Order: sequence, then C-alpha cells, then structure tokens
Amino acid sequence: MAESINGDLSIRVVVDTTQMEWVSSPSGSVWRKRVHLVGPPESGQVTSIVRYEPGSSFPAHDHPDGEEILVLDGVFSDEHGNWPADTYLLNPEGFRHMPFSEIGCTLFVKLKQFAGHGRRHTIVDTRKLPWDPTPIRGVTQKRLYQQAGFSDLVLLEHWSPETDAGVNAYEQGAEFFVLEGEFADEAGAYASGSWLRLPAGSRHHPRTVRGCTLYVKKSGLPYLKPAAAQPGTN
Repeated sequence: MAESINGDLSIRVVVDTTQMEWVSSPSGSVWRKRVHLVGPPESGQVTSIVRYEPGSSFPAHDHPDGEEILVLDGVFSDEHGNWPADTYLLNPEGFRHMPFSEIGCTLFVKLKQFAGHGRRHTIVDTRKLPWDPTPIRGVTQKRLYQQAGFSDLVLLEHWSPETDAGVNAYEQGAEFFVLEGEFADEAGAYASGSWLRLPAGSRHHPRTVRGCTLYVKKSGLPYLKPAAAQPGTN
C-alpha cells in the first residue's frame, strides 16, 4: 500500500528528528526515522535517518533511481568498501550492494531521488575537502555533488558565529539537515538534527548566533514525486 509522509511538495516542512522514535526495519537490527516517504513503505521514495546496530546487515538489493548516503557516525560497509563517518556516497541508477556495519553507524539516506542514467558513482571523504569561501561572508562550503544535465546540487556548509546569510531564494526548492549547531530564519530556529524542506519559489533570511554546519541540497525537488500530505512523521 502506498503511503505519504510529508509528501506535499508545495508546503514548507520542518522536522526535529531528535524528537522522533526509532522505527524498526524488516531486518530487525536496522532502525529508521523517516522524514519523507512517497509510495510503498519498503520500496517508495524516502528520506530518513538510519541506524545500524553493530553486526547488522541487509540482503543484497538494487537501487532503482539511485541512493544518497551521508555517514553521520560509525562505519558503514558493503562489498565495495568501508565508509567511515563524514563519507558521502551517491550510488546511481542500477547500483547493487549488500550493506552492513560491523561496529554500527548512523546515516542520512535518500532513496529513489536520483533518476537519470549517466549519473556518476560518487564517493567523497569530506574530511579531506577544504572549506571553500562563498560570496556570503562567514559561509564556507564543500561541494559534494553537481553534474551537468542534472539540476541538483549537494553541499556541506559551515556558518561562522554571528553570520547573517541575507535573503536566499530557491527557484527549485531546497533541503537542509543541521549536522551541528543551530540557525534560524523568520519562521523559527533549527538545532542539530532538524530537517527542513522549502518548496519551489521559497525565500528566507537565515542567520546563526553560535555557528552551524549543514547538509544542503538545492534544486532537488524536480526529482521528487508529489503526494497528498498525510498526518504523522514516522
């Protein structure tokens, strides 16, 4: 049966994942906090925080429309390698693997949001990337994924204390996941663990007092499937 969690792409969504309960997956040793789902519970388009217990695994499976992973802590593994905290992975259309974790790990995961043949398989050790300056004073970035022919752009951003980022506009929407610290805009404040999705055409004026580090995805909404919003976030 198809389901929807925050599936209405026309509205602004904010979720504090630290206040959500972990929900078991079919494996029994992998747990999830879903902030977005459109489609069947185990095969739909989804954005979630995923926690692998030590020694947990999933059977081998394919990834139609691709998969994106940011390793938040621990070590995530598959037959292709071992991926420690701060590793970014984009597994494109047709990718197949058998994931596991020997010591356990926590991941930020997006499934079925990377349609299109020709996307490159991307593995980035973000710890080895320099923080590059941006036109906004106090904001530096690490560019994780951008490819000609596709609209989406994935970044890590670091905002120094007392940064005012000015008014930002997102013609094709944007998503944020707060990794460290806190920022605020005219609609509220967002601490570590907060996930935000802004619809196409949004504008906001973010700033931070004590600084923050963010996962940022711009122009990814064209690859999301809209659905009527349903109550609940897990």
